[in-house]
Amino acid sequence: MIFFLEIFCLIICFGSVCFYLAGAIYTLLFFTNKNCKSENNRENNIEPVSILVSVRGIDEKSWDNWFSLCNQNYPDYEVLFGVTDKDDPAIVLLEKLVEIFTDRVKYYSDLVPLGVNLKDSNLSYLLEKSQHEILIFADGDIKVSPEYIRLLTAPLKNHQVGAVTCAYIVRSPNSLIAALASFGRCFDFLPSVLIARAIDFGLRFAIGVTIATSKSTLLESGSLQTSRIGSDYNLGKRIALAGYQIYLSPYVLDWNPGSEGIGQLYARELRWARTIRYNRGSIYYGMIFCYGTVFCLPLLILSGFTSWAVAICLTVILVRYAQVLVSIFCMKSPKLLLWLWALPLRDLLSLVIWVIGGFGKRIYWSGRFLSVEGDGLISQWE
Repeated sequence: MIFFLEIFCLIICFGSVCFYLAGAIYTLLFFTNKNCKSENNRENNIEPVSILVSVRGIDEKSWDNWFSLCNQNYPDYEVLFGVTDKDDPAIVLLEKLVEIFTDRVKYYSDLVPLGVNLKDSNLSYLLEKSQHEILIFADGDIKVSPEYIRLLTAPLKNHQVGAVTCAYIVRSPNSLIAALASFGRCFDFLPSVLIARAIDFGLRFAIGVTIATSKSTLLESGSLQTSRIGSDYNLGKRIALAGYQIYLSPYVLDWNPGSEGIGQLYARELRWARTIRYNRGSIYYGMIFCYGTVFCLPLLILSGFTSWAVAICLTVILVRYAQVLVSIFCMKSPKLLLWLWALPLRDLLSLVIWVIGGFGKRIYWSGRFLSVEGDGLISQWE
C-alpha cells in the first residue's frame, strides 16, 4: 500500500513540474509577445462605448473602483449601473457618481430578477438601456486605468475578434486573505488560462470580470443567460462557436475586492471550483497536477526522507517558486514578493477547495445558496 501511495505522489510531483514549467513558459511568452502589445496599442476608429456594471452592496474600495470606470480618457462613452434591491447601500454612491458625471453615468435600481443569476439579470436590463453598439461588461470590484476603454476595444477592430477579456489580480494586498486571493489569480488562474488556450488552439471562454464585445456579436451568440453559473465562460464559449476569436488582453486589471474573511474567500473559490467542474467536465480532475508542492510532504514521509525523495521535492518546490516569480514580474506585481512566505498555505488551500469542489452541487452566491445542474444551470437550493 505504501509503495502505491509513493508512486501516486511521484506521478503528481512529476506532473506538477510539467504544469509549473508550462505555466512559466506560456506566461513569459504571452507578456513578451510583441503582436499582443501592438494589437493593444493600435490606433482605432473611436466608437462610442457602453460600460455595463451590475453591483450589490459596497465596501471601502467601491468608490475608487466605480469612479475609475467613469473617469476614462475616451471621447464618447456611458456607464450604466444596475442594482437589484432599491434599498441597496450602493445607491448612495451611485447618486454621487451621477452628480459628478451627469452626462455619462446612469443607474437603475429595483430591477426585478429575470432569473437566478442576478448579475446577468441586471446586465440584461442595462443592455436594453444601453445606447451604443460596443459593450463592456465590467465587475464592480476592479479599479481600471484611464485607458481601460481604449485598451479593451482596440482588438475589436479586427472583425475576427468577437470578444476581449482580461485577467485580474490584487497587486498590493494589505492582508493575508487579500494576498491568498491574489496568489490564486496570479500564480494559478492566468497560467492555467494560457495553458488551456494553447491546448484548445485559442481561447474558448471569457473571464467575467471584464468582457468587451458588440451587440451584434452578442445577439449572434445567444445573448446573456440569466439562469447559469459561469455565464462568462459560457458566453465566451458561444462566441467562439459562432466563429469568432476570444482575445485575451495583456492588460491585467487591478482587483479590489475589499476586505473579506477566510470564509468569504473559501465560499467564492468553492463556487468557482464547482463552476469549472460543471463547465469543463472531466478536465477539472486533471487540475490535481497544480498542487505538487502539497504532495511533497507525504512523499517524504512515505519514503522515509530518502535522498531521491528529497531531491524530487526540492525540484518541485524550486520550479514552483520559479514559475511564481515569472508570474509576479510579468504582471508587474513586485509587492506580492512580500507575501511569498504564504505560498505553501495558498497551495494547501487550493488543494482543499479542489477536492471539495470535485463533488456536490451547492454554491453560495450573492447571499443565497444555489444548486448547480447539467453544464452550469442554476436554481434555488431546496
